[in-house]
Amino acid sequence: MLKITPSMPENPPQETVVAAVRRVAQVHPDRDAVVCDGTRLSWAAFDRSINQAANMLIARGVTRGDRVAVLSPNSAAYAVLFMGILRAGGCVVPLSTMASTEALEKMVQDCGARVICLAQTYRELVPFVDAMEITRIALDFDAEGFESYPAAMEAADTTDPMVPVAMEDGFNLIYSSGTTGTPKGILHTHFLRAAQMDRVTANGYDDAARTLISTPLYSNTTIVAFLPTLVGGSTVILMSKFDAQGWLALADADAEAATHTMLVPVQYKRIVELPVFADYNLSALRLKLSTSAPLRADVKQKVLAQMPGKLVEYYGLTEGGGVTVLIADENPTKLHTVGMPAPGCDIRLIGPDGGEVAPGEVGEICGRSPTMMAGYYGRDDLTEETLWRNADGEVYFRSGDMGSFDDDGFLVLSDRKKDMIISGGLNIYANDLELILLADPEVTDAAVIGVPSEQWGETPLGLVVLREGAEATGDDIRARANEKLGKSHRLSAVEVRDVLPRSSIGKILKKDLRAAYWP
Repeated sequence: MLKITPSMPENPPQETVVAAVRRVAQVHPDRDAVVCDGTRLSWAAFDRSINQAANMLIARGVTRGDRVAVLSPNSAAYAVLFMGILRAGGCVVPLSTMASTEALEKMVQDCGARVICLAQTYRELVPFVDAMEITRIALDFDAEGFESYPAAMEAADTTDPMVPVAMEDGFNLIYSSGTTGTPKGILHTHFLRAAQMDRVTANGYDDAARTLISTPLYSNTTIVAFLPTLVGGSTVILMSKFDAQGWLALADADAEAATHTMLVPVQYKRIVELPVFADYNLSALRLKLSTSAPLRADVKQKVLAQMPGKLVEYYGLTEGGGVTVLIADENPTKLHTVGMPAPGCDIRLIGPDGGEVAPGEVGEICGRSPTMMAGYYGRDDLTEETLWRNADGEVYFRSGDMGSFDDDGFLVLSDRKKDMIISGGLNIYANDLELILLADPEVTDAAVIGVPSEQWGETPLGLVVLREGAEATGDDIRARANEKLGKSHRLSAVEVRDVLPRSSIGKILKKDLRAAYWP
């Protein structure tokens, strides 16, 4: 595998997340560790369950470095399994519940998972596992060919297996949510996750925090709030599914009294615009985090005006590298930016020639830090495409996003280099949807762009040119395409055009297409 050497922090981490969770479990055994949908696990019970999950997996052949896949909504069982896989020495593969069956099959095959743990809700998404040489564990249902998770846990040893874990070992494998080709598996190491724990004390996760999380555990957005809360010995409050009023009801000071939360931009918008927002008491909130998509300046202003506590926006990649941080409440004149490079992060802006652009100019954002993926799993070729090296040969990750630094060193995002659409905090690659449209026998040319959406922030719109004599409407094309796409990728509409604008070298001018939809 291609070797990527991250930069070293001033104080390199000495303790893995696995060791830290093992240690803090002894500090406040009676404090809530995980709360979800009526299930409440104390730290003593959580630690015991992690041991059972680890021993259950070891008994089924999981050894150090083996991949274990999970397809489930957020639940207390998922939180236990996540940490149990790690304690067994395994690598967590949290599968997207929004991916198509085709994409999920490729993910499971690509990672070579030894075990898959599955919830009933998503059983129909993975019919292919029935024919695979893989151990199948049913979290909440009974079926032939599946082992019962509750029964397996009940029979498992409760003592800590004490499997050695090294910083260079794989921690998790997060797949891009592609619909065609083989999705890319982003491999994070224990070192990367340990290095991220520098935010535990800085963000108050070790001060009896109660972190309300409503994004799914397969998302890096969730994991970067989930893990620091656990390492801090505090409490994770999981929502199995987000709804704005449900979030308010849990966050209320007379309910779970959330002190911390991680939300994506569309969730903030829905919460602050809810007519009953003022009926809830959010006085316990100390820190609100946002990431995965740019939080618009007007939404930041509403959040600052209506919700107590600090508001911090992170910009970065699941792959790692450069991270910027905007402490919005301390920088009211910089709400149009995504902040300044985080400590230990080096961000450079490069032009089409691969050289750094002049100060103030727009360039592709490249970053280097202690938190960098090991690479795309089994795909050195794709990994190499994401790299940029400075004059000293140091490796940076290319983001595919364009931006510039203002005079104060704050990063301002501009047009995306990649044709990626961020809908509800989830990444959608336009090329994947275009290939589906072009496979339609009545379509001769196609483009997909992101257009504004009140519900999702932005949503994919298909623009097609039909073959001569074709009788299909845009709605017909959309319906046929959406039958082949996972829920999060579905086209909101398809419009028929006579021609798509192209450059002199034949590239579709998506900036021109977007102009009609974005103010």
